[in-house]
Amino acid sequence: MTIHEPMTLATDYLLTIAAAIFAWRLWRVNRLWALAFLFTAFGSFFGGTYHGLWQSAFLWKPTVMSIGLASFFLLAAYFPRIAMIKLVAYMSWMIFHDDFVWVIADYGLTLLLVGAMQLVRRGPATRWILGSIVLSILGALVQMSRFSLHRHFNFNDLYHVIQLVALWMLYRGGLLVSDAGHFGSRSPVRSNQTSDAVL
Repeated sequence: MTIHEPMTLATDYLLTIAAAIFAWRLWRVNRLWALAFLFTAFGSFFGGTYHGLWQSAFLWKPTVMSIGLASFFLLAAYFPRIAMIKLVAYMSWMIFHDDFVWVIADYGLTLLLVGAMQLVRRGPATRWILGSIVLSILGALVQMSRFSLHRHFNFNDLYHVIQLVALWMLYRGGLLVSDAGHFGSRSPVRSNQTSDAVL
């Protein structure tokens, strides 16, 4: 079996493992965000398999659709109606389009809306979530610029490494979200309850 892009496969699979762990740890705290991380894991797995083993639409479509669902669950915690409208529009568009720029645009819009809500509400989670958003934007710029450190470590690989740190920061923020009315949260989380649960 030929591996076409071994480093892209490896970094995508690393993202898969991390996102799955974060989803599991978030499940009792915030189920919508846990689902967002779970679908991020699916998207990374399909994406890594596509880049490394089998470059087929049968893998690429599940990649972009999974990330769209991750974006949906992340936003639905704050704006469920907007999230549903955006999901339907995104899924309908991506049936006929494949460019990753649309994935970045959809996920980027979600991050901007989540970031705006964090600026309004402000709490212990805010710095982690805003930091994650900044890193995600940086990663997206790297990916779109096609800047590569080495021929065996291209722009996709660098994007994945940056996104790994961004996901960890988003996970930290998800543990610290402490709004009892937060749609999808099981219960308020105080910062002193999460010290033993943080990676």
